[in-house]
Amino acid sequence: MQLIIMRHGEAGWHTLDQERELTEAGREGVGAVAHRIAESPWRPSLIWSSPYVRARQTAGIMSEILNCRIDERDFITPDDDPGACLDALLEVRESRLLIVSHMPFVGSLSTLLVDGHRRGIPFMTAQALCLDMPVVGPGCADLKAQFLP
Repeated sequence: MQLIIMRHGEAGWHTLDQERELTEAGREGVGAVAHRIAESPWRPSLIWSSPYVRARQTAGIMSEILNCRIDERDFITPDDDPGACLDALLEVRESRLLIVSHMPFVGSLSTLLVDGHRRGIPFMTAQALCLDMPVVGPGCADLKAQFLP
């Protein structure tokens, strides 16, 4: 499986975290990353998105440029357990998947898949890491590339 883990683009503030929207700079950064991915061998065939507005907006931009569908997943919000996502990845039929989510989730999921722990690494907004996983499991992925806005 080729997996891209991406943090949403820069978002403004809102009293409800779930309702924060992308800024203009956030939309531009996501678009730049999407175009780079489109020109790479990492082009996904499916996007999983968090249900939060900023992640859905990021996934929408990615979907438009990459021409792939979006499935909203409620287990990839900021404080969700990456183990639940790992369980879902075991059931995936797609070999090229993009996950659009938030910190600290994206950092924890990345280190779980690459290093087998959940301590997490920092992600800047609109950053995407590309992982190659011959077998889906903790510590089974190799970091192959990254895309920055």
